[in-house]
Amino acid sequence: MTKAAALLLAGGLALSACASDEDGGGDTAAEGGGASEELKVGVAYDTGGRGDRSFNDSAIAGVEAAIDEHGGEVRDLSPNSDASNRVELLTQLADEGYNPIIAVGFAYGDVIGDVVEQYPDTTFAIVDSSVEEIGADNLVGLLFAEEQGSFLAGVAAALKTETNSVGFVGGVETPLIQKFQAGFEAGVEAVDPAITVTSEYISPAGDFSGFNDPARGQIVAQGMFDRGADIVYHAAGGSGLGVFQAAAASNGRAIGVDSDQYQTVDDPALQAVIMTSMLKRVDNAVQSFIDSFVEGDFEGGQDVIYDLESEGVGLSESGGFIEDIQGEIDEYRQQIIDGEIEVPTTP
Repeated sequence: MTKAAALLLAGGLALSACASDEDGGGDTAAEGGGASEELKVGVAYDTGGRGDRSFNDSAIAGVEAAIDEHGGEVRDLSPNSDASNRVELLTQLADEGYNPIIAVGFAYGDVIGDVVEQYPDTTFAIVDSSVEEIGADNLVGLLFAEEQGSFLAGVAAALKTETNSVGFVGGVETPLIQKFQAGFEAGVEAVDPAITVTSEYISPAGDFSGFNDPARGQIVAQGMFDRGADIVYHAAGGSGLGVFQAAAASNGRAIGVDSDQYQTVDDPALQAVIMTSMLKRVDNAVQSFIDSFVEGDFEGGQDVIYDLESEGVGLSESGGFIEDIQGEIDEYRQQIIDGEIEVPTTP
């Protein structure tokens, strides 16, 4: 899909606060302004489920915005402790008549091809996994240029560091999270190659617990602060809470991810250390997907990519902490859009 088409799909909306429901999911009826009272949206969350104040919550915010507009209901389910029931979550939603169904997270990529084949009359979307090789007419991939937004996070960190040492904490060492790492490191280097960047992961590839373990996130980040870093950027889902706690304990600062985490944390002490967040507008992408389904404009078998140009990624400005460097950030942003800077996707 062209960038112009992605821009049309990625309309703006404000993130809404989401209640926690990590134990299983639920049904939420909404009085929407649309005419489609038959709309039944199914959501299968990534590890950590609803209430992570980041990735999953951004997805459900987009669903709720669409339901507010069109009417209908949502059924959301979370994976079990080892995330071994992803197929069961998708098939349960399909068997219960939910349509469309959204799989939140790349980990569903290994199984969704078989599921969509079993339910050809149900429309699916998967966040963070390409579907072009699957080629199913009832499936679309919602992808993001995480490396571009992370580059700007690296620029902000480099411009704000006072110790010339910053860090990156990834939840799980996968190609997707390495995109965040690569972009962040490139952004720091673009500003000042002399700045030290330390990058570590909470869990190795295949162990998805790293996305939902704040205690381990705090330990990893604390080690960085103890070694001299004063700003740490995380791409670790629910584990990011631990990164914020480490920043607060060390009089450091942190950069959030996915949602505007300055707005989603409920502890003023943690809010005070979040200088910005790399926005990954999963909410926009999910809402646009549902809109296309309702309006009959859905086109399957392809990926839709959300980047800086389509405002699918970016930096939050809440709290005013990066206001003084916004001009420099905007210059780098435009250079990426214009193709003058090509951001790497691997470290």
